Amino acid sequence: MSHLSLSAELPSGSQDLAELPEASDFSLGRDDDASSLGSDSELNGMAPYRQIDRYGFIGGSGLKDSLGQLPVELIRHRETKWLEMTAHWEKTMARRYRKVKLLCRKGIPSSVRARCWPLLCGGQEKTKKNPQKYQELLEAPGDPQWVETITKDIHRQFPFHEMFLSPEGPGQQGLLQVLKAYTVYRPQEGYCQAQGPLAALLLMHMPPEPAFWCLVQICEHYLPGYYSPKMEALLLDSEVFVALLHRVCPRAYKHLQKHGVGPLLYVPEWFLCLFTRTLPFPIVLRVWDVFLSEGVKVLFRVGLLLVRLALGTSEKRHGCSGLVETLEKLRSIPALLLQEDSFMAEVHDVPISDRDLEREYRIQLAKLRTTRPEFQYDPENRLSGAKAVFDAQQLEDVQIGKEAHGTHTQAFLIPQIKVEPPPSPPKEQRQPEKASDEVQGRKKLQARKKPDTRGKTFHFTQKPTGRTREDRPEPGTAKRKSSFYLDTWF
Repeated sequence: MSHLSLSAELPSGSQDLAELPEASDFSLGRDDDASSLGSDSELNGMAPYRQIDRYGFIGGSGLKDSLGQLPVELIRHRETKWLEMTAHWEKTMARRYRKVKLLCRKGIPSSVRARCWPLLCGGQEKTKKNPQKYQELLEAPGDPQWVETITKDIHRQFPFHEMFLSPEGPGQQGLLQVLKAYTVYRPQEGYCQAQGPLAALLLMHMPPEPAFWCLVQICEHYLPGYYSPKMEALLLDSEVFVALLHRVCPRAYKHLQKHGVGPLLYVPEWFLCLFTRTLPFPIVLRVWDVFLSEGVKVLFRVGLLLVRLALGTSEKRHGCSGLVETLEKLRSIPALLLQEDSFMAEVHDVPISDRDLEREYRIQLAKLRTTRPEFQYDPENRLSGAKAVFDAQQLEDVQIGKEAHGTHTQAFLIPQIKVEPPPSPPKEQRQPEKASDEVQGRKKLQARKKPDTRGKTFHFTQKPTGRTREDRPEPGTAKRKSSFYLDTWF
């Protein structure tokens, strides 16, 4: 059974799922070409002759924002930095990941994304370790049901991009190969329609084989459980998103709760497709740069920002008197608020960290396992970004090396030092030793001549100057206190 709609895949019994098709008209398997938002929202109308913007979209907004591009010198400078880092990737990730993270937030230049994305997500390492695997997957027959479903869905992915215009073109044919290969690679998961936009976006930047392995890394390590039949990971993340929204933007949270707008009515469209159907294409690329670097927390930050931009103030909530109006508000954020640089700067300012996610995961996971005993998803299998993926691959290489050399060399054991206490003396010697210790203690107390001055007050008198013999006190009389003294407390 294909993932034709979210309501067919997520656990039943939810009120949000019952309202999903009618309220939001959201289904990843709609039959109209306009279901590919994101890229299609770039379309400003067909011109008498074909005009292609810098991203490959016909009549896209990229035709207008050429004046807003970065200076050429700055782009070349960033390209040089990325080329230097990717040339020594292992050393860079081991020692300079903070630099990688910072440059990803600034945006990876378009000319080097095809090189950087497979390195960030670990797809290039997968390609090296499985040199013939992709060809074997292509030659395998595959499940006819999945192949038929994929063939029907291909034309819906970015229909106004020049790469996917023709059914016989490289875009649609490459998309068919990548998605069909994944169903053979992971037959227990099969095909989810939300994987179509991901694979299409990857094919815009790289050949089918590296695009396939990048898709594998996203589905298995960045978002495990998102594209499985039960979609338990997506259900958990939806609950976590609501809890974080309650903390970050409480007024928008109350508004959504008041009108019964559950997270399953808008979060799946954002998270499953990684915002490819939601945001303008330049922002989508920037979100992917940061997502492959820092992991799933980027999706939460972007989603929280979208809710705040749509419903963050009373003026924005004005007129949203029901569920449908609120959902329309979430899907029609003004273009003025979706400017690339300012939007990404606000994304990074959203106060959500990995520690916050871990805390909410524990809380919401306990609740779900109480209400749904059949819930089995474990978020521990998710890797939080490029550094975690790199460390996991390094650990895997070490383990494979140990297994390869285990039959030829003897296992190396680390010597351990064990410290034992000295043997206790016989019983007849213990009493004299104790007595001698007491004698030595008394001698030490007697030898101490310095008085204990703690907690006492001392009066220091200053010897007066210019006093004569007559001013001295008579013998036997009491000494006068000097009028000048200093109180000191210790």
